[in-house]
Amino acid sequence: MVKSYLRFEHLRTFGIVASGTANAVWTPDASPSSSGKRTGAGQAVVPANEEVLTWDIKKGELLARWRDPKCKSEVSCISQSKTDRDIFAVGYADGSIRLWDSKTATVILSFNGHRAAVSTLSFDRSGSRLASGSKDAHIIVWDLIAEVGLYRLRGHKDAITKIEFLRGEDEDALGGNTDGWLISTGKDTLIKLWDLSTQHCVETHVAHHGECWTMAVSPDQRGCITAGNDGELKVWGIDTSALSTRAKADSDCLIPRGTLYRQTKDRATSVTFHPTSNFVASHGADKNVEIWRIRTEDEVKKALKRKRKRKEAKSVATAAADDDGSKPPDEDTPETLAAAEVGDVFVSYVTLRTGGKVRSVDWATRGGTKASDAVQILVSCTNNTLEFYDIPKTVRTEGKKDSAEVPDYNKVYAVDLPGHRTDIRALALSSDDRMLASASSGSLKIWNVHTSTCIRTFECGYALSCAFLPGDKIVVVGTKAGAIELFDVASSAIIDTIQAHEGSIWSLQVHPDGKSLVTGSADKHVKFWEFQIVQEEIPGTKRTTPRLKLAHTRTLKLTDDVLAVRISPNGALLAIALLDNTVKVFFTSTLKHLLNLYGHKLPVLSLDISSDSKLIATCSADKNVKIWGLDFGDCHKSFFAHQDSVMHVAFERDSHNFFSAGKDRLIKYWDGDKFEQILKMDGHHGEVWALAVGRVSEIVVSASHDKSIRVWSQTDEEIFLEEEREKELEELYETTLTTSLDADTNNPDGPEATSTSKQTLDTLMAGERLMAALDIGTIDLAQTAGPRNPVFIALGNISADQHVLRTTQKIPAAHLQDALLVLPFERVRALLVFVDIWARKAVNIPLTCRVLFFILKTHHRQIVAAKTMRVMLDSVRVNLRTALLCQKDQMGFNLAAVRFVGAAVEAGRNREFGDEEARREEEERGRRKRGFATVA
Repeated sequence: MVKSYLRFEHLRTFGIVASGTANAVWTPDASPSSSGKRTGAGQAVVPANEEVLTWDIKKGELLARWRDPKCKSEVSCISQSKTDRDIFAVGYADGSIRLWDSKTATVILSFNGHRAAVSTLSFDRSGSRLASGSKDAHIIVWDLIAEVGLYRLRGHKDAITKIEFLRGEDEDALGGNTDGWLISTGKDTLIKLWDLSTQHCVETHVAHHGECWTMAVSPDQRGCITAGNDGELKVWGIDTSALSTRAKADSDCLIPRGTLYRQTKDRATSVTFHPTSNFVASHGADKNVEIWRIRTEDEVKKALKRKRKRKEAKSVATAAADDDGSKPPDEDTPETLAAAEVGDVFVSYVTLRTGGKVRSVDWATRGGTKASDAVQILVSCTNNTLEFYDIPKTVRTEGKKDSAEVPDYNKVYAVDLPGHRTDIRALALSSDDRMLASASSGSLKIWNVHTSTCIRTFECGYALSCAFLPGDKIVVVGTKAGAIELFDVASSAIIDTIQAHEGSIWSLQVHPDGKSLVTGSADKHVKFWEFQIVQEEIPGTKRTTPRLKLAHTRTLKLTDDVLAVRISPNGALLAIALLDNTVKVFFTSTLKHLLNLYGHKLPVLSLDISSDSKLIATCSADKNVKIWGLDFGDCHKSFFAHQDSVMHVAFERDSHNFFSAGKDRLIKYWDGDKFEQILKMDGHHGEVWALAVGRVSEIVVSASHDKSIRVWSQTDEEIFLEEEREKELEELYETTLTTSLDADTNNPDGPEATSTSKQTLDTLMAGERLMAALDIGTIDLAQTAGPRNPVFIALGNISADQHVLRTTQKIPAAHLQDALLVLPFERVRALLVFVDIWARKAVNIPLTCRVLFFILKTHHRQIVAAKTMRVMLDSVRVNLRTALLCQKDQMGFNLAAVRFVGAAVEAGRNREFGDEEARREEEERGRRKRGFATVA
């Protein structure tokens, strides 16, 4: 009988505030207070590996979690729409883009056109188009209304670092360029200006000597700043008036104005203008955010005047020393902004010192009274934190020089409690699996496993191992400094710190009887500690309080560093992994040597013993996992388990099945009796450092370099090994298939503007479904008598053309062209027959036209060569023209009705204002004169 297993699936993720894979975006609170003012600090939309999280900055609460179950790639870029603040575009590392509605946390649109990670996204002013730049050096412009990719722009030779839409002064005027322009920078040192009406690059400049890392366009679009190496920022002027006449003019629209230099000489990874105030923020990969202030026109003129006076004083002094000195300039020369240098306009304002290395910044634009007194900035750090700073604006009095004092800034809020600052190195579950302890360098956190909330946070040393003591009220931590630290969960206090070893405590375990503890250290010692309750006097009183103490009882000296220790569940044996690649097994009671386990080529990093104390599993840096028998020390099986070092191994409760976790980001589930891999659990985006298996429930908890803690739960779904192997082979085939198809279409020497097609598994499947529908539909059309295909009867006895139309309508608009590319020419003939029927019946004319025009453009040569298709094409032309004329009449009638209703609404809303005295005079003129009797 074939043995079946139960599948483990990803249940939840927590422990991550913001990952360093993408930028964070600030957005105002969703609902203002009753007074109309927004009282909170706003919300932060941040990446969290493959998810997007929304945090309340003031409360530190998680408000929303956006996750697409189909996507396992990391978020690489986030952008907010300028028109609808609820719409966010999110780019992913696999080249896909999803548009999310923040109110409902659902995907509105999905695009897939890039062959590498999306590096930058930008909405146009109307919010109807989205431009995306990628590490594949391509730019794609997407139409969000039609849900299709418009074109792909190829001109850069390296990854795109930033793109922005530009608009000319006459863009909205009649005859202006309604498509607009696009400005882009890349790691190929270039800055390019694209005319989107012709889809060509009209200007190219070498921005920097090295890579151009980022760019920011000013809110008024009159200038931009690019960032290069060595702290260099170059300021460019944008001649918006010359954009419309760019084709005829010889002058450049991008004009270099000068160079700014950051205080630190590393490259700037981000530059951003404040949307409403005159500030610019820039940061690199360090802990500093530099902020410049842009002077007003009057301040620039004053600065130029002071500079001119200093120059005059210098020239006068020179002329006094030398008779041939230059003549002093005229004092009445007016100061013009054209003479100003970059340093006269941009002045250093303040440098923020953040808690961690900066990943991204975003300005917060809150309304209210404080907006005029201070500016706020959101900082996302690489150490899993968000920080919110308040920067006061300095009040400058007229007639006085600029204050020399540096403006003070203060960190108002921080979101840091729901995650660790550094990698989690140890995990431990409580006896009932309700609590989880996670330990890293500097902090120990206790989590509620079911609600994913952080219950307690303790400061500790560099933790390498941890465990719950019996009763689940105390957590013990072994540190890199050789100390054992005891923490009380209930009172949130540290109980005791014992300097137990002279080297790092790599491993510790509570004895199965719950009365003692064993620790293994790099000082080549294994020590045994007993739990003792000591009555301690409370200072100043005669009362005593019970306190837990660790009493050192025995020490086992070894020949090499101890990397892992494990006591068998029956308490009889002690297994110790040493730095010399061996595992030694001792009797726990007498500490006499029993077995030596040789075989690993590199040190054993972790080991575990099965519940029945019969098997021991060891994992090593040599990428292998070995299963040994504890009775004779024989190696039952050796697996090449992972593609990198195997960090942890743990047996399942009451079973010989076990889990292994490696630096290759995978967790694997193995059968220790049949020596076969059962399941591969992928989800982490970094090395998996630690693993904990449930003691009473069927869960596995893992912690990774990506700062996330993931819970995997056993489901009721049965899996069979043969099916799993077949599924893995299919996935491998599918990935190689789509990669080979992409290689065929990705021609680097092609034209500058090309189509946005990219074959994916979804488009191939859609094409196959369409082919199947065409096959049965063609047979049904040709058949005059006899039973119909059961598919049509099952769908309500619909006609063949309805079935093909439904199948076509179900294909997403963004995938339609790629799905049609899958069809061979014979199926294209069949599809044209159905297009003719759709045109004759005038159903879904927009879709019919899209399908027809794409087919004609793609298969033009074959269609022209086939004389038999002329009759069909004539029929399509006549039917389609009739349907379009009918739709044109309908649209004209509806448009006239809408205009009539609009005019009536406007007439009801507007009131004519006239001069009352003129109206009275008009009435008097029209009235017949009356005679009045006069009394003398």
